[in-house]
Amino acid sequence: MDEVVGPEQIRISDAERQAVADRLRAAHAEGYLDLAEYDERVTEVWRMRTRGDLGRVTLDLPASSAPPRRDGLVFSATAGGIAMRVLTVIWLCITAAAAAGTSVLALLTDLSPWWFLVFSAPTGAVLLTLWVAGAGRPRRGGR
Repeated sequence: MDEVVGPEQIRISDAERQAVADRLRAAHAEGYLDLAEYDERVTEVWRMRTRGDLGRVTLDLPASSAPPRRDGLVFSATAGGIAMRVLTVIWLCITAAAAAGTSVLALLTDLSPWWFLVFSAPTGAVLLTLWVAGAGRPRRGGR
């Protein structure tokens, strides 16, 4: 006859171990565990075999108090939104540097101060097109 196994005796997967290790990392980041205790517990997690074992390693920790990720007004909190945010910051830096450089040259020579648009307009148009097409934008209306 087959023996019935209790829920705490069920074996765990590597994905379950990783989830608990992630929870321990969050507890360390929030200041609940010092580095030595965090290291000790994570090492212990990867040696554990059952769900009962996993439950004991986080028993004294409160639920994570990390605020949920929220989408911004312009860019989402997704990988695409982060990429668009980084590219936009880079574009703004290049545009500012080009504007400053052409302004100095315009003061010293007869160069038009609007030459920086040669650098910033094409790349800005590409970024704007990507954003209008939906790349990195937050979803609205529950789509």
